[in-house]
Amino acid sequence: MIQRLPADARSVRDARPHATNRGPQRSRPTPPPRDCRRQALLTLPAQEAHVSAARHLTADLLENWSIPQDERDSAVLIVDELAANAARYGHEYMTLQLALDHHTLHIVVIDFGADIDRPRRDVAPDEHGRGNGIIECLAQSTEVHQALDGREVHACLQCSA
Repeated sequence: MIQRLPADARSVRDARPHATNRGPQRSRPTPPPRDCRRQALLTLPAQEAHVSAARHLTADLLENWSIPQDERDSAVLIVDELAANAARYGHEYMTLQLALDHHTLHIVVIDFGADIDRPRRDVAPDEHGRGNGIIECLAQSTEVHQALDGREVHACLQCSA
């Protein structure tokens, strides 16, 4: 279950599914500039079943923020790839932060918490490895910060809204 965010999400700093899914507290991602018009934050268990929730929240929120369809599609694809990586290779929880700063959409996905042992399925080699290339093609910039308790990936996408 996901909380719906208002069109102007400035008052919503933390959208979490419900209290039982709260992960351990961690410092917030590098914040966007202070004059950021709109932002949202969602924390979910880092499981592949929750990637679609991050994707749908992004699509709905960016539609409310009047982001044009083609740019919204790019953002949703970036979120999908980052969330899938966090769910597949990350830690216990993942956080998605979206922030619109003038004409730049900041997309940050963090995985954090306890390191968990994930069973690896045998998958054909051509089924993996393209996600980072897709993100680099769509985003104007990307940054990756690795820590002992997780990983933070920040992608910036130019928007005409």
